[in-house]
Amino acid sequence: MRMTTDRATAQAAEPIAGIEVKPAAGHIGAEITGVDLAADLDDAVIAAIRAAVLRWKVVFFREQHLDHAGHIAFARRFGTPVVLPRRGKASPLGFPEVETTADRLELGGRFGMDHEEWLHRRRHTLLRGWHCDHGARIDPPAATILRADTVPPYGGDTTWSNLAAAYAGLSAPLREFVSTLRAEHRLGVGYQPRPGDDAYVRHLLDHQIATHHPLVRVHPETGERILYVNGYYVDHITGLSRAESQALLDLLVDQAVRPEYTVRFRWEPGSVAFWDNRATIHLAPSDTAHLDHPRIMHRVMLAGDVPVGVDGKPSKALVGSEPGVW
Repeated sequence: MRMTTDRATAQAAEPIAGIEVKPAAGHIGAEITGVDLAADLDDAVIAAIRAAVLRWKVVFFREQHLDHAGHIAFARRFGTPVVLPRRGKASPLGFPEVETTADRLELGGRFGMDHEEWLHRRRHTLLRGWHCDHGARIDPPAATILRADTVPPYGGDTTWSNLAAAYAGLSAPLREFVSTLRAEHRLGVGYQPRPGDDAYVRHLLDHQIATHHPLVRVHPETGERILYVNGYYVDHITGLSRAESQALLDLLVDQAVRPEYTVRFRWEPGSVAFWDNRATIHLAPSDTAHLDHPRIMHRVMLAGDVPVGVDGKPSKALVGSEPGVW
């Protein structure tokens, strides 16, 4: 699936009266004003938003008044919403395209772990939390649209990084080398099991997903080369020894999240972020667990296509997923 557009539209959309796209950082992120996402937007406005997403990788809207139906309707203007076979307990009935996360409400008691232990076992290094959504799949989502319902009065920011800029920032010899490589992405990378029986390990065995993705993918709409790495799903680079793989991955993930390639967003109730999941990774906050205030977010993802490398070869599924089947 492509976010329905062509390359010319992606590169140059006509300005729309009353709508402003204001860049938020040097390489990534823009705030769009003058748009009511709950309205029946005409095609020119949709084209302008689409072009901004492709140019800036993530765009932000403030003071929106979307309900679940409006959220889904807006998403449908850009592609096909994903329907997840399993959602968290906070997700709304009757709207299978919407996944709701409620931080401690979701993680508390999950697999027998509270929020603090979950973070300890899943994000035990500084870079482990960086990810694209469902990156272990053969066809990760093309885009994600996330809206804030209830947020803490402070904390809870999300950060995104531009993987096209990160690739361009590598030296020419390293760009050439990494473009020839593939990496294994899978669920549970780096997870530190609990002593004895571990419910999450059983879950991984029952629902494992793993894919060989190109280390550099070609964006299907812009043609950009994307440094397709993250700290959450990438297990190792194929064809290298474990020591070589880890050293190179450490270098590449460090490169991917350099501050100059990132933007950080302060959520407010009614805020919406719309990002290109093919060209970014993001870091969810871990600074709210101690706050006596919920952080409730609603997410709709758009179906994606199979990544293709610089050599023209697509990703290869190892276990657990096939294109278009969730």
